[in-house]
This record gives sequence, structure tokens and C-alpha cells, in this order.
Amino acid sequence: MTVKPTILIVEDDPTLLDTLEYNLYKQGYRTLTASHGRVALTLAQEHNPDLFILDLMLPGLDGFEICRILRQKTNAPIIMLTARDDEIDKVIGLEAGADDYLTKPFSTKELIARVKAHLRRVHAIRQEIAMTGGNGRTPALSLTRITHGNLTIDLDRREAIINDAPLHLKPKEYELLVFLARNQGMALSRDLILERVWGWTNDSSRTVDVHIRWLREKIEPDPSNAIRIITVRGIGYRFEG
Repeated sequence: MTVKPTILIVEDDPTLLDTLEYNLYKQGYRTLTASHGRVALTLAQEHNPDLFILDLMLPGLDGFEICRILRQKTNAPIIMLTARDDEIDKVIGLEAGADDYLTKPFSTKELIARVKAHLRRVHAIRQEIAMTGGNGRTPALSLTRITHGNLTIDLDRREAIINDAPLHLKPKEYELLVFLARNQGMALSRDLILERVWGWTNDSSRTVDVHIRWLREKIEPDPSNAIRIITVRGIGYRFEG
């Protein structure tokens, strides 16, 4: 029997909350709802949801703070909803640990597409972990490490190391680094990176640019003069070993 993914919707607009709950239920998901931040945190602790839909403006704890708290406890995808098309809100949301964001008003179909894309990625990661049999080893033909100079990416442990020191990467930072490293020397467009790492595309490159900046701060000797993640003008980025 297939277990339905659980989605926690945190939204203080009762009409939108009911709409999201109804449409996600029709898609076969198990839904939990909260209109207050502290209630959301309690539900998250009790049910360990597979994905969060989190409004930015909430009574009590706001969406930024809830996101920060959740990210300390779970790697589940967080889709943030904001009523303002303000770039600074989106950047702060990403810095707080959100994986994605939508500006109100948004299409329910687009939200569902984003939900499906993120849950597909979660499922793929869990399958990859299951293939190890829980013993930390993958099949013989599987690549378990990517090494470029003093940078090592351990795919079994899902961690990156520089000079034997583990890097503290957010889930999307890690996935972005793996994608770049696996495609060393190739010029990768922002749209392609969005599709492969986030599972969706739109007309915003800011998400990719922000995560690239964070990665450079962690893996480049001099982030202002990058030698590993190179900007390809008019296209995107290229990873050099």
C-alpha cells in the first residue's frame, strides 16, 4: 500500500487555506492545516510532514522565523507564499531555508506542479538512500565520491568537504553543488539549473544567483574572484575542478 505524502499548509486566510487543502486532497495528498505559527510547529513535530506550504505573513511567528526553525529540524521542501512581489522578501525567504516561493495571487495548477516536482525529488533521494541498504555503501558501479582538488563531495553521506572539514550546506546548496560538479566544464543555463535542481522553471534567475553566491562563499578561496563556479555571461554558470 502506497503511503500518501503529508503536506502541512500554514496560511491565515481561511478561504485560501480551504482552497489549497481541497485541491491538494484531490491530488491524493494527506493534508494538515494551521493558521498560526506555533500551531504549525506543533503539527510539524507530531507528524513530520513531507512538504510545507508556508505563508509569509502570519499572526505570532512570521513565516521567516517558522522557516528558520523548521529548517533546523527537517530537510523537507518548504514552499513559501508571499503577498508582495518584493525581491528582498524572496531572498530573505531563501536565506531562511525555503526551497521555493510563489507570489500571491498564484495559479493553483502552478502550486500543484511545484509540489509534485519537489516531492519527486524527495522520492528520488529516498530511493538513492534505500539502494545503499542502510550500510553506507552503494552498488559497485555507482559513483560515491566526486573530488576536485581539495573539495570532496561524498554522495553516500550527502556532505561536501574542503581540506577534511565538512561544509555546512543547506539541502539545495548541496544539490546545486552536486549538479554543477557532475557537469564540470559545461556552461549551464539558469533555466536548466532551476529545472534539474529545483524541478521547475520560471522567468526568475534570482533563486539560482542567490544560491550560487552562497556556494561561492563556502567553496571559493576568494568568493569575489571565483575560480570554481565561473559566471558565463548571458548564459549562467560553469564549474571548473
